[in-house]
Amino acid sequence: MLHDMDPEHPEQPARLHSINDQIISSGVEFAINFADTPPAELVQLYRAHDNQFVDNIIKEAPTEGHKWLDDDTLMMPKSLDAALYAAGSGVHAVDLIMSGDSKKAFCAVRPPGHHAQYAKSGGFCIFNNIAVAALHALDQYGLKKVAIIDFDVHHGNGTEDIFKDDPRVLFCSSFQHPFYPFSGDKPTNEHILNIPIPAGTKGPEYREMVKPWFEKLDDFAPEMIFISAGFDGHAEDALGHLRLVEADYEWVTLQIKQIADKHCGGKIVSMLEGGYALSALSRSVVSHIKALMT
Repeated sequence: MLHDMDPEHPEQPARLHSINDQIISSGVEFAINFADTPPAELVQLYRAHDNQFVDNIIKEAPTEGHKWLDDDTLMMPKSLDAALYAAGSGVHAVDLIMSGDSKKAFCAVRPPGHHAQYAKSGGFCIFNNIAVAALHALDQYGLKKVAIIDFDVHHGNGTEDIFKDDPRVLFCSSFQHPFYPFSGDKPTNEHILNIPIPAGTKGPEYREMVKPWFEKLDDFAPEMIFISAGFDGHAEDALGHLRLVEADYEWVTLQIKQIADKHCGGKIVSMLEGGYALSALSRSVVSHIKALMT
């Protein structure tokens, strides 16, 4: 809550307040377990990022005032703590699942992470939370292959940058195109499946367009699935121009869950990315959580 870039900035503390309120009002809080997380450790961040990049973020984090990391991403005195806990949340979720304490986890975190590249922040993101978590599963627990599904309205360019040459990770993403960060539309490696989506696309068309994901996922047979869960493709979100609704997020979550149940004992770690229309965000998150619990 203390990572507050500006009252007018869309990536604001109210996002988490709204999610928490909707979880309570929906009654979902009585069916889920809440967990606190330790901050990410350096060794965990170093797996996903250039060591010097991480060290510079920590060294240059302001103790007063603010510091711009890029055109969109601002740090103030509590931002480093927020970034460390956001990345640590995915790590802790993996630990809970691998210990058998849970099969699925949703991490309501900010700042988001999927625009943070190997050696560069970007798009409100300081560290790449989903990459840190996936690499923890691979390197700490010896998993051979995991998948990341990213349905944010923006391409997860940071995640693709980190895993572009790592075939242990299947990266499937959908995103409005052309749109920030203006990437992802060119074919790359066999383990990366990007699906650019035209502005104005509604749920039924979106569902047809992303169906190749699930065939690819089924063939890949991951040992754990990670979700970069961005809800800024919702029709009410002014930061994007897709026309999705809660039912579409429920549908895509159920497709992912079916494959997780088939191949990896239901193991899923989902991490919040975008979503800036507060009511639409919170309703979509609850739909996502309910689908994970089904």
